[in-house]
Amino acid sequence: MEDGAAIWRIARDSEVLDLNSSYSYLLWCRDFAATSVVARDETGGPIGFVTGYLRPDRPGTLVVWQVAVDSAHRGKGLAATLLDALTTRVASDQGLASVETTVTPDNTASDRLFTSFAQRHDVPLEREVLFDGELFPEGTHLPEVLYRIGPFHA
Repeated sequence: MEDGAAIWRIARDSEVLDLNSSYSYLLWCRDFAATSVVARDETGGPIGFVTGYLRPDRPGTLVVWQVAVDSAHRGKGLAATLLDALTTRVASDQGLASVETTVTPDNTASDRLFTSFAQRHDVPLEREVLFDGELFPEGTHLPEVLYRIGPFHA
């Protein structure tokens, strides 16, 4: 739970993620620690994270909620390393059939991250709009495109 404030700051400073309340990041660190991962610098401070959860109706599906890396540590492959580490751990602990996430059309970095993830693991990647932009109350949100990655090989 002690990482909640730091990952909230990393998400805020990313300037691309939808920022949730600081309270939600504290809860996330408590309730979804088994399906999330935090990278640390040499002093032990958080510098990046991937948060996720298992879909209640599909427990073999890991939904990746957010991925962020502190600006001083970007461009070094840390997000890909974190995503690989998390999916390896989830596969080992509870089994993993697929990964899902959503990406807005303007988020090139996330598109590259998840496309290369599917290629590295030699699994299919399907894309379809999950939430049209007009579903969001603010009226200016881009569509959220569902990336369905898998099935993973046993």
